[in-house]
Amino acid sequence: MASAPVWASMGNAPSSYGILPGDVASAQSLSLFSSQISAVYYNPANLVKDRRGSLTLGMLHADHDLKADGRRIEDRPSQQLMLGLKTDLSRLTSSDHPIYFGLMAGVEKYGREMLSFSSNTQSGPQYLTYGRQPLFLTAGIGTQLWRGIDAGIAARVTLHAEAKLYAGTSLGGDTSGEQLEVSAKPVVRPIVGFNLRWGETFCDQAECWLDNLETALSYRASSNTRTKVRADITVPGVIQSPGLQMAIRAYDAMQPDITTLGFKYDFGGMRLGLTGEYQAWGKQQRDLRHDTIKDQGQINFRDIIIPRVGMEVDLSDSLMLTVGVARERSPLASTRTLDVNYIDANKTVFGLGLSAQIPRVPLLAWPVQLDLGYQYQHLDKRDFQLSSSATPGSYATVTTRGDVNVFVGSVSVNF
Repeated sequence: MASAPVWASMGNAPSSYGILPGDVASAQSLSLFSSQISAVYYNPANLVKDRRGSLTLGMLHADHDLKADGRRIEDRPSQQLMLGLKTDLSRLTSSDHPIYFGLMAGVEKYGREMLSFSSNTQSGPQYLTYGRQPLFLTAGIGTQLWRGIDAGIAARVTLHAEAKLYAGTSLGGDTSGEQLEVSAKPVVRPIVGFNLRWGETFCDQAECWLDNLETALSYRASSNTRTKVRADITVPGVIQSPGLQMAIRAYDAMQPDITTLGFKYDFGGMRLGLTGEYQAWGKQQRDLRHDTIKDQGQINFRDIIIPRVGMEVDLSDSLMLTVGVARERSPLASTRTLDVNYIDANKTVFGLGLSAQIPRVPLLAWPVQLDLGYQYQHLDKRDFQLSSSATPGSYATVTTRGDVNVFVGSVSVNF
């Protein structure tokens, strides 16, 4: 059984797909080591790698074909416009020690929708981690601590909105004395990253096998968007002041605490990367207990580890191929969530991409980098029980199935 599609998802684009083509194409396995501006989100220590400034413009389109029992329940695409900037802040100080600043922003519907939010219950199933994404904004700095050791810190910014409504109404629905207050405040969550280039640190005087080995570690704190609505309604002669009080709190676009450890080895014309990503979903489970729309669902999450592997191959001096694969376990432990009816599944992710360096472009004084990335996500089958407060017990069982195709392109000018 399935009903009309809804998009009350908990996902966000950077975690669900990746940001720039290199992240999407490598299934995020090489994101810990990327020197592009997306490093400000995955590992801000990498801002140090390329000492040039850069300006990046990217566009992402994700097509969803998500089904339950063979019926499509979600097919609305996610369409992100992304803008990134990196520069050397040491020019603003009296110190010669380089400090690099990066800013990355993403807006849904190709820049026309800054706040995407939906939260609801329904009798049919709804997928947990796909759908439209809210504003993505991250800024940070990176610097070298010692020979071969870099560190960086960044801030992920999300919005928490509040609305208050005071009104009087007749039984016929005519309102009077309306007063509406709406506010939104930024909430900052930290991102920390470290890089170790073993050869520079331990073999600086002579060549050794460690020269081509690199290790990276990053931590991204949990984040979410939240909306709180409070309404006080009076009906003269029926409900007197302070009136009928309603309060709603809803969460969206949740990201758990994520710790990622990775290793990359450079074979010369080929680079191989292996990463393990640990996602701690415990805090999200506690937050949803306070979600007045979904609290009755008693949604349970589990911590997960995501293995990722990727490879970069130099096809020529100016052309590079990127491939990647990941196996992502679903964080949703519950197979029955009363009234909410969330469904999710384990998935296998494959990526492919090309990167081209163009040294000379008319009217531009600096080289240009063009990147294209594609990602395919295949969802496994998994059974869920649908339930409703109006019907005791479970009234139907559905099986997940689906595919996601992600296309992304970007152009970067280095200066």
